[in-house]
Amino acid sequence: MKIAYFVHDLTDPAVERRIRMFRAGGAKVLLTGFYRGSAPEQIDGIVPFPLGETADARLISRLMMTLGQMLRGRWLASCVAGADVIVARNLEMLAIARSARGSRSSVPLVYECLDIHRLMLSERPVGFGLRTIEGYLARKASALVTSSPAFVDEYFSSRSKVDLPVILVENKVFLDGSAASAPAMTTPSGCGPWRIGWFGAIRCLKSFRILSEVTRRLNGRLNVVIRGRPAYSEFPDFDVMVEREPFICFHGPYRNPDDLTAIYAEVDFAWVIDLFEEGLNSEWLLPNRLYESGWTGTIPIARQSTATGQWLARHDAGIRLNDNLIDDLVRCFLELDSTKIDDLAAGIAGIDRSAWVCTAEECRALNDRLMKCAVRATSHG
Repeated sequence: MKIAYFVHDLTDPAVERRIRMFRAGGAKVLLTGFYRGSAPEQIDGIVPFPLGETADARLISRLMMTLGQMLRGRWLASCVAGADVIVARNLEMLAIARSARGSRSSVPLVYECLDIHRLMLSERPVGFGLRTIEGYLARKASALVTSSPAFVDEYFSSRSKVDLPVILVENKVFLDGSAASAPAMTTPSGCGPWRIGWFGAIRCLKSFRILSEVTRRLNGRLNVVIRGRPAYSEFPDFDVMVEREPFICFHGPYRNPDDLTAIYAEVDFAWVIDLFEEGLNSEWLLPNRLYESGWTGTIPIARQSTATGQWLARHDAGIRLNDNLIDDLVRCFLELDSTKIDDLAAGIAGIDRSAWVCTAEECRALNDRLMKCAVRATSHG
């Protein structure tokens, strides 16, 4: 099986994880995409076909680059040569992949959508226009891959013009032979000081301000460790903001999954709250850090009203806060003691490992579902 994979950002660690999943399921991968910063020479041993550099928050520039690549559809034919399935990650890549496929209608096109941008949800003409474009581009697709049931319930089934069979692939930790086995779980001290880890895509200014206020109020009883890739366009000056915080530090990027055990071992709790698109995408996603924290035995902190909070509630696990986050978080840490922490740690430890980790069997099942799309496309071609 050969998968042609079109991605929005070749430097995104989640892209590498998906490639490793495809390969663990037995597929060969052809990789094409935009990139942020510098184009990687290889990803998991695969030499990508770079389409050009893009940047966060520059939607007009990305639109123009997308249109330019669509007009070069024939030139991109080599990116899909011999492919059994084409998978396009995000809307702009769906447009480019559809153009690259050209007249190869027997090769199925799968739309992978793991975030719903706020413009897609707008009730203004721009939102209607984007949803119309998305519906048009998806009309020739065979399936939709997404990571949270709430995306289907709140967007694809109710607002979107996309009508496709859904393949649910949660953002679980994927481990291959190069990654460490399950880490030993440790219980935080009952008296503190405690540390919250905020890891991954760092894009939420409101989260930063909440954690700043909470740590200052607790005056040393709580510290925050930030690791990952900050979206600098979303902060007035991220580096300066961190320097001014007495109880917040930033330790740069990390390798996923290689460094997960080490970085989560340094903290007691995980910030799995996202307020970047509060009321919209942030309510529905199930983020990477939910699964990473669970796998490492780190107690997650979530908002009760979100899909993440509801996921934890079904498993009776984690700290689940109401929407008055600052006061609730301060109160939570002032009231923490050894008994409460033992209960929280036991709640995470009691969840089966399969809830956190994607297995090789799941990778093969994903590829099998993609291959069935190819069989259907051939039979109808």
